[in-house]
Amino acid sequence: MSTFDPVVRSLLDTDLYKFTMWQPFLHSFPGNQTVYRFVCRNTPSYPLASLERAVREQLDHFCSLTFSEEELAYLATKRYLKSDFIDFLRIFRFQPRYLQVRSDGERLSIEARGPQIHVMGFEIHVLSIVNELYFRAFDQQAALAEGRKRLREKIELLQEFERTGPARRHPFILFDFGTRRRFSRAWHEEVVATLAREVPQFFHGTSNIYLAQQYGLTAVGTMAHEYLQTFQAVGVQLRHFQRAALEKWVQEYRGDLGTAVTDVVGMDAFLADFDLYFAKLFDGLRHDSGDPVTWGEKALAHYERLRIDPHTKRLVFSDSLTLPKALALHAHFAERVPCAFGIGTRLTNDMGIAALDIVMKLAECNGQPVAKLSDSPGKTLCDDETFLAYLRQIFAQRRL
Repeated sequence: MSTFDPVVRSLLDTDLYKFTMWQPFLHSFPGNQTVYRFVCRNTPSYPLASLERAVREQLDHFCSLTFSEEELAYLATKRYLKSDFIDFLRIFRFQPRYLQVRSDGERLSIEARGPQIHVMGFEIHVLSIVNELYFRAFDQQAALAEGRKRLREKIELLQEFERTGPARRHPFILFDFGTRRRFSRAWHEEVVATLAREVPQFFHGTSNIYLAQQYGLTAVGTMAHEYLQTFQAVGVQLRHFQRAALEKWVQEYRGDLGTAVTDVVGMDAFLADFDLYFAKLFDGLRHDSGDPVTWGEKALAHYERLRIDPHTKRLVFSDSLTLPKALALHAHFAERVPCAFGIGTRLTNDMGIAALDIVMKLAECNGQPVAKLSDSPGKTLCDDETFLAYLRQIFAQRRL
């Protein structure tokens, strides 16, 4: 009797923004050749290299999956997803030949190399597979007991906030952003189902498309760093890559999905490109590195300079959030601008066990390096120091 337990059982078990970036790349850059690399940024409790065989087995199963007609029909209800993209997904298969999984000493090396429209979708699935396999080695009953205790404390904190918190002009809005670093698929579903049942007044959606479909929730997401980074290597003058990326997004979605990520080359450099045209066309901005208060104040000052009422925009915070931190940020900003909070690891992997800090990022496009100059130390990812130095010079990034 087989004991194989697949981590991924549906190709919808991923984040919405993979699809919303996939579509414009299919339409505009179907020939892009890219490399995505897995990185663990902290020290695990045991070597990830020990998972190599199990990861291979899980990825072989994952690559056997296809989109069902029911799943495609659900995606087709999203007005921003075009019929030709849905038709592409109908015949799409993930190809194991584009993946390389190997041990590198105690480290686990995973690389997806090939056409961007064929390899970009691996990211979230690879991360959720590595995470779940890693945490299967720990005491499951103890972890789940602690996780349920901590989830109950979060719910009680929200209920107390509702009873005693001061009235704010804009409400507290919480999203689940926890697919990539979750403890397990089953626990992720339990967390989402519990929040949707217990605190629907605060819990407004999830980045996970499968769970959004299953529980009738709003699927949340627009763009990630890889979207803007791609424009560093598609024939656009480097100093104009952000404007080119934002313009392509506007043309693709015509008013839908209007939240822009700001920290590919730092907030200051982003705001220099985010002129009145873009500030009017985009609904808001997403924070993912650097001090969130400083970032938010810069965003509000920028809207003020452009004479745009910030009450008509929204700031989305998503960097290493805990619920108390999110509530504190809401208290700071909610009288001046609508806010939303996407909590990931501390929502779906708060089990009393140190979480993995793993990512799988775009490293190369069309034979060129791409990079993110993060506002947070340790988040800058690029192996080519010459390109990093050039990017810093162009965008006046003296320190990271």
